[in-house]
Amino acid sequence: MRIAEIFRSIQGEGQYAGTPSVFVRTTGCNLRCWFCDTPYASWEPEGRFMSWPSVLDQVERLGCEHVVLTGGEPMLQPELVPLTRAMGQKGYLVTIETAGTVDRPVHADLMSISPKLSNSVPKSGRWRQRHEQRLRQSPPIVRSLMARYPYQLKFVVDQPEDLEEIEAYLRDLGPDLDRRSVWLMPQASTPAELSVKACWLRDIAAHHGYRVSPRLQIELFGNRRGT
Repeated sequence: MRIAEIFRSIQGEGQYAGTPSVFVRTTGCNLRCWFCDTPYASWEPEGRFMSWPSVLDQVERLGCEHVVLTGGEPMLQPELVPLTRAMGQKGYLVTIETAGTVDRPVHADLMSISPKLSNSVPKSGRWRQRHEQRLRQSPPIVRSLMARYPYQLKFVVDQPEDLEEIEAYLRDLGPDLDRRSVWLMPQASTPAELSVKACWLRDIAAHHGYRVSPRLQIELFGNRRGT
């Protein structure tokens, strides 16, 4: 596995926001969202290769019950399967953060799926077309993950108009979707920007029956690496 970083912090987003957690950030992504906040795992990949037992050993030394596998796109890593299964056997609470474009028979107590909207497409350059060609959305894979794991759906919202696209996407997933599993998250890189967008996003989420996800890593740390 190519690993960008392993560190202890708190989960900043979604269902387990505020939970002390160990983060295992893999390097490599099949998409190139323009607002990616971890370019060292995507646009400018870096990191060292580690065996999955070595990753597990480092996780154990950091001493948290909750482990978050994130990226980049962690589901690109074949060794995620034995790693997560070993974590499950040891009693860890495992969250996998994924864009929902790759499927593997992993162990997960929460599949945190973040389908990418059109607001994620790079503004220009060769990656604009490749981002679309690499299936930024794959509803069949998302449905499969939803059927097999406890899940949450997180959508990055940049403008109020994004909600129309989210509604259409959710209708395509089927009528049995629990809206309480849908989290809207403001696209922001600073606490000030986050605060402004959260104000109007709360009203929109309440109207549609969705939840608003905090981004504690930005509020508390300013989105610094390793936090």
